[in-house]
Amino acid sequence: MVEQIGIDRLTGIIAFARSASLGSYTAAARSLSVSPSAVSKSVQRLEEHLGISLFSRTTRSLTLTPEGRDLHERALRLLREAEEIEQAAVAARAEPSGTLKVTAPLPIGAHLIAPALPRFRERFPKVSVDLRLGDRFTDIIEEGVDVAIRVGEPADSRLIARKLAPNRICAFASPDYIKRRGIPARPEDLAQHDCVNFRYQSTGQALRWPFKIGDRVLEIVPNATIVVDNSDAVAAILVAGGGIGISPTYIAAPYLERGELVPVLKDYAIDRSNITALWPESRRGNPTVKAFVAFLGEVFPAEATWDRTFAATEGASL
Repeated sequence: MVEQIGIDRLTGIIAFARSASLGSYTAAARSLSVSPSAVSKSVQRLEEHLGISLFSRTTRSLTLTPEGRDLHERALRLLREAEEIEQAAVAARAEPSGTLKVTAPLPIGAHLIAPALPRFRERFPKVSVDLRLGDRFTDIIEEGVDVAIRVGEPADSRLIARKLAPNRICAFASPDYIKRRGIPARPEDLAQHDCVNFRYQSTGQALRWPFKIGDRVLEIVPNATIVVDNSDAVAAILVAGGGIGISPTYIAAPYLERGELVPVLKDYAIDRSNITALWPESRRGNPTVKAFVAFLGEVFPAEATWDRTFAATEGASL
């Protein structure tokens, strides 16, 4: 007679698989919307039942044991099959409903996605949205994400992709700064200016500033006087006269309209890849995902208002 698996054991398998994929109980807990202690206890109960250690634990990380590596692959197959069952049931519903898990970089999520969510929910009241923001790389499939908005081209063949808009960036400064320090005529002139740069939280690397010069793209990392890891903080520093910095046009547009920022080196500006929506192949028939992806077409229209504002703004002049 085959012993039937209990709920606690299934919970332990899910907690174990997610912890192994993400490398920590904390990350797994965030993905599963539970506490780290709940994840830890579930894994410990699973280990006690199986009579083996699945992880070699340190104060900073989890490392799979040889037995854990073998079981991790099996657990992932089990979860993928469970996911397929769930998506088949969801696809059978004609009406969008349930929880939609969305991830996006912080500035795109805060400026473009979050303000549009009340309108989406008004249209689809049976859908609740779990929006997670940050520049940490997320394995969409492993973490059960329904839709991800990312900057750049997708590299995972398991995902369906749709281009939403160009990620248009430019250098900006306040009129006060330009009046005091003048305006650079060429990218090389930035060496004589105060520069405010952005640092990625996930990698600690500074943003490389791209400029189109003829048929080539020049990328520089300026000798910045201020470095900050938040795009809105960059804009705030520029408005306060702190120097010249790079910003996406969707962040800069309101400041341009109010005359608080002006473009710098606009003739050298270049689109920095694309803003793209990604979702797993398993979500292809999901009515909630289909509704949200269609809605993103409204959030990112062919001619975005923020890019119209940027195009209509003259570059700074002496």
